Amino acid sequence: MAILTKNSNYKWEFENIGGSTRVRIETGEDIAHLSELDPKMWTVLSCPINGLEIDDKSLAYIDSDKDGKIRVNDIVSTSNWIINAIKDVDLILKGDDFFDINKFDTETVEGKKLYDAAKQILKNLNKEGDTITISDTTDIAAIFAKTRFNGDGVITENTTDNVEEKNVIASIIATIGGVADRSGEQGVNTEKIETFYKLLSDYIAWIDSSVDAPYGDKTDKVIDAYNAVDAKVKDFFMRSKLASFSPDSISALDVQTSRIESISADNLTEKLDEIASYPIARVTGVGEINLEDAINPAWASYFETLKSAVFVGKKKITESDWIAIKDTFSAYIQWKNSKIGAEVESLGVDTIKKFIDDNNKEALLVLVAEDSALKEEAENIVMVDKFFHIYRDFYRLLRNFITLHDFYTKDSSVKAIFQSGRLIVDQRECRFCMKVADMAKHNTMAASSGMFLVYCDCVAKDKPAKLSIVAAVTVGSIGDLVVGKNAIYYDNEGGEWDAVITKIIDNPISISQAFWSPYRRIATVVENLINKSAAEKDAKVMSDATAKINSAQTTMQESSANPDATKAATPPFDIAKFAGIFAAIGMALGMIGTALVAVFEGLAELSWWKLILVFVGIMLAISGPSMILAWMKLRRRNIAPLLNANGWAVNASSKISIPFGETLTDSAKFPKLKLQDPYKKAGIPTWKKWMITIIILAIVFIGLWLFNLLSFANLKSPLPRYNQVEIVEEVVTEEVLNNDSITVLENESTVTE
Repeated sequence: MAILTKNSNYKWEFENIGGSTRVRIETGEDIAHLSELDPKMWTVLSCPINGLEIDDKSLAYIDSDKDGKIRVNDIVSTSNWIINAIKDVDLILKGDDFFDINKFDTETVEGKKLYDAAKQILKNLNKEGDTITISDTTDIAAIFAKTRFNGDGVITENTTDNVEEKNVIASIIATIGGVADRSGEQGVNTEKIETFYKLLSDYIAWIDSSVDAPYGDKTDKVIDAYNAVDAKVKDFFMRSKLASFSPDSISALDVQTSRIESISADNLTEKLDEIASYPIARVTGVGEINLEDAINPAWASYFETLKSAVFVGKKKITESDWIAIKDTFSAYIQWKNSKIGAEVESLGVDTIKKFIDDNNKEALLVLVAEDSALKEEAENIVMVDKFFHIYRDFYRLLRNFITLHDFYTKDSSVKAIFQSGRLIVDQRECRFCMKVADMAKHNTMAASSGMFLVYCDCVAKDKPAKLSIVAAVTVGSIGDLVVGKNAIYYDNEGGEWDAVITKIIDNPISISQAFWSPYRRIATVVENLINKSAAEKDAKVMSDATAKINSAQTTMQESSANPDATKAATPPFDIAKFAGIFAAIGMALGMIGTALVAVFEGLAELSWWKLILVFVGIMLAISGPSMILAWMKLRRRNIAPLLNANGWAVNASSKISIPFGETLTDSAKFPKLKLQDPYKKAGIPTWKKWMITIIILAIVFIGLWLFNLLSFANLKSPLPRYNQVEIVEEVVTEEVLNNDSITVLENESTVTE
């Protein structure tokens, strides 16, 4: 059932964060009314409990349904619980790791339980005063170390003062294992006690049902020896039967001399497996084993055991004798195989009987019951640890869950719980770094964030696992950011990791970077074309050279065989052919030159300020679209896709404006110093630099003057082509004046007439 309700009576405060209007949570009263806040106003609806820069234990306590995610209802139920436990709800905003137990609200059930449990903790730890810290509650074992009962239903040797009971508890742990007590020691519970005493009874019952051992204390060794050679003895009797049936096969059925000869040169102690494969005794065709004859050395020790207990006084055994031996200990084996209670056998029969006679079982079960009776009280002590983790970390979680306040704050010392550290790369410090939980989701969603992202794999010598992160670059240019570049990553604990860039999401970093982006791409294309062309020409040159060398060798061989034919094959120089080629090249150069002259003439006729406008216009035509696109993308930069890729459910857009983006990356700033490079090439003397500068300026001035580009300063070009225009204009003017005069005279004469 949902916990949330809507209540328009409470007056919420709002603020603009990340380009969106968000609820402001800054008082304990705000936290107390979270159940009334419309879920649509929450920035985050859920987040994982793993991979965040906040205590995992705190998140586990807040995750009330234990599904691995913090959801809105988890937040609301936690806020209701902690609000009811303390008197002053504004204390939650402090995030302290200590608390005065007198500030628990003992008028409520939760507050009373926490107060009593905290009091007990201070008593168990022998601490004076009423202030308890989170370190006091974190070590549960220390809290219960000196207590007789701790409510977990497990008793240890320290639980009782009775020596016999202590011995029983120790014996249970030694034979069937113990159970971890809250104090950190091994103990026993009801199940262990019941099992132990049943095993004791079962083992004694088995001992009481024992049968006589047919060979006394040698019985077990006899059985082992018999079982070891049983198959080998039966094989011997079968070989003997076959040899009796076919006497000619005796040599084949017996051990062959050739097999022994093949290993005779080796260390025979290393050939026991080979020797063991030989018959256990020599095969003669007689179906009996002569105990006075030699036995296969690999099996002789077992036969000696049998001779000393079973074959006493016998010189030979037949197959029926061998089979009868098994019947002598079959009842004993059956009893041995029915053993129960073997787990406690190591205690010895006398100790087991004493434990049964003393019968401390009921006394131990009473101790377990007394311990279990304090279960609720002990759980309340554990609940104090839950309170402290929530009391310290809950408001920080709210700032990152409801508003993302910690991410957008101007306080550089405060980091959002998803910011995992800093990446130093390409003389920049990227402060917005996140752990990557699911690379597949990032591959799908990261590009829509609109940010320039670098993905890195990080390793540290003191960390066993590899760490994957993503960092946003929001200042500067692309520079040397390429896949494979090495960097250093520092996590929030100060740990140092070696990082290497594995992937780049290319989005605009800044408008200035976007201005030069087209030129960078053009330069890259040109460079690739030049490299490709050079490689092709190099390959062609090498191919042609190889072909010519091979053909030259062939020609030399042919010419040595027939000199006259070589002279005849050499074609004469055709000047007409090359003349056509030269003409075509000249025509092409002429056309290019004409086009360039036309361009320069057009520019020459423009005034200086128009030339500047033309240059600016060309630059804007090239870079303008890229800058406009960058401006639009920079305004849409959003961290929500990255959080969603890590398992968050982000309910509101969380944009990164251009000014805010500049705070997420810091570039290196060096002081302006006049430093000498010890390996710098010797420079040109100062007087030569001035001379070269003056010559270059003179050449530029003369060029501008000759091309009539200084006419605006009454410095006209001396070249005739620029003066002809003025002459033509004067002639035309004079002709027009003369024509006008003639017309006037004609008109006057007409009037006179």
